[in-house]
Amino acid sequence: MEPKIHTLFEPVTGTWQYVVADEKTKDAVIIDSVLDYDKETGKVSTHSADQILDLVADQGYTISKILETHAHADHLTASRYLQNVLAGRQQNAPRPEVCIGQRIRQVQETMSKIYGVPQSDLVDAFDHTFSDNETFAIGSIEARAVHLPGHTPDHLGYIIGSNVFTGDSIFNPDVGSARCDFPGGSATDLYTSMQKLLCLPGHFKLYTGHDYPPDSRDVPIGQHVDGSKAVPFTTVEAQARENKHAKLGTQMEDFVTWRSERDSGLAEPKLLAQAMQVNIRGGRLPTHSSEGFKLTEVPERVAKVVQAAL
Repeated sequence: MEPKIHTLFEPVTGTWQYVVADEKTKDAVIIDSVLDYDKETGKVSTHSADQILDLVADQGYTISKILETHAHADHLTASRYLQNVLAGRQQNAPRPEVCIGQRIRQVQETMSKIYGVPQSDLVDAFDHTFSDNETFAIGSIEARAVHLPGHTPDHLGYIIGSNVFTGDSIFNPDVGSARCDFPGGSATDLYTSMQKLLCLPGHFKLYTGHDYPPDSRDVPIGQHVDGSKAVPFTTVEAQARENKHAKLGTQMEDFVTWRSERDSGLAEPKLLAQAMQVNIRGGRLPTHSSEGFKLTEVPERVAKVVQAAL
């Protein structure tokens, strides 16, 4: 059975957010949501997440799970905000679970030391952590969590029908691949994960976590702030033929050498420190501002649900 897929593009961080539903039962999940944050001003807002909530309400969906593909380094997750708003709205349904892969513990251990996150903030940070190839239901549709390491060690993809929500394990063909220089990242692992995806049936659709499109695209699905267009997916067949970094026939040694050299010259993501501090907490903000994470304006509805205080 195939799900109904809704795509929402967040242009500031180039992130694709997804709502995936069983149209028959109206059960649905949210994948890789964004909590808006301005690093310069310290302002938190919920415009992107509220678009998701509006869509869910308009479609009459009941959200059972809020899924993360990995602990993102480039945006803050809106998972706890969404969870708490939905819990209040879905009166006759269980509270949605915030879920991620089981190897999040490795990322939490590493990043909590770097950013001084107390271990007490990590206890029960997520409601459920998936084991490799664990299955779960979206209404009458079976979904499966698959381990796709490389960009980060905890990285998952979600196979739902003939669709794979790949996060940052593969990008569209003209973008290619993600960096692998975060702690626990591995260009060798990423190559293996990408080839694993490229060996799926050719008609399967690979929905990416980001798109950074050139100005020449004219597909009016999503749009960057500069006016260029973004697309959420390509097929396995197209990726295998066209992915500029890892199409079928690409040798592992060549990919690893190129990716390692490329990563050595990259600056760190602009929201790395802030994203890590929120995302390893499962979507909860720190309790106060710090030198590395300015919080000057947090909406009351956010402060309440993610345990934030100025």
